[in-house]
Amino acid sequence: MLDIHALEPHFARAFGDGPILREWFSTLLLYSNAVSLAGPYSDFGAIGGAALDMLAEARGVQVTSADRDRILAGMRTLPAHPDVRPGLLRLRSEGFRMVTLTNSAPAAVEQQLKNAGLTDLFEGSFSVDAVKRFKPAPEPYRQVARELNVAIGDLRMVAAHAWDILGALQAGCRGAFIARPGKVLYPLGPKPDIVTPDFLAFADAMLANDSDG
Repeated sequence: MLDIHALEPHFARAFGDGPILREWFSTLLLYSNAVSLAGPYSDFGAIGGAALDMLAEARGVQVTSADRDRILAGMRTLPAHPDVRPGLLRLRSEGFRMVTLTNSAPAAVEQQLKNAGLTDLFEGSFSVDAVKRFKPAPEPYRQVARELNVAIGDLRMVAAHAWDILGALQAGCRGAFIARPGKVLYPLGPKPDIVTPDFLAFADAMLANDSDG
């Protein structure tokens, strides 16, 4: 839902290289999975800071505390992609229940949704912090099913990350992949039944499925 590329100017300032953002985010995901498997658990923001420090050391760059704080604070103020709110509004108007499940800590999730102007569209928000295991481990998806008191097969994870779709499908959820530019599905994993280029097309697909019974 949120556009992480909004952080590129901060990385350009700190590293002289905006696209290095992608290397940082990949490192963040790598070590969130590493601590899920090996421990100890730290929240997503703390791992993001550690990944930033690792990147700076590996590149021989001195990142100022101000630039470091600016990047990490920016994670809480990411804008939504322009198609997200209209697509969610369309689904809510048709009675779909919608919640979020993120790797971010609860306080960060609250700020992210508020700053992106999406809080009012969800009945609740879930964080992996409750189970101390990051997606795509199965525990976060199963926790949502328990909290909502629904069968896990009645949940559908909507994401632009192939690893998140893989985790959800393996846990027993259905999935929908938002194939934003540069995003592709993992070829060795199960495939979701809905693949669309954006949230508006996803809403159309869901409404078509619903009308088909």
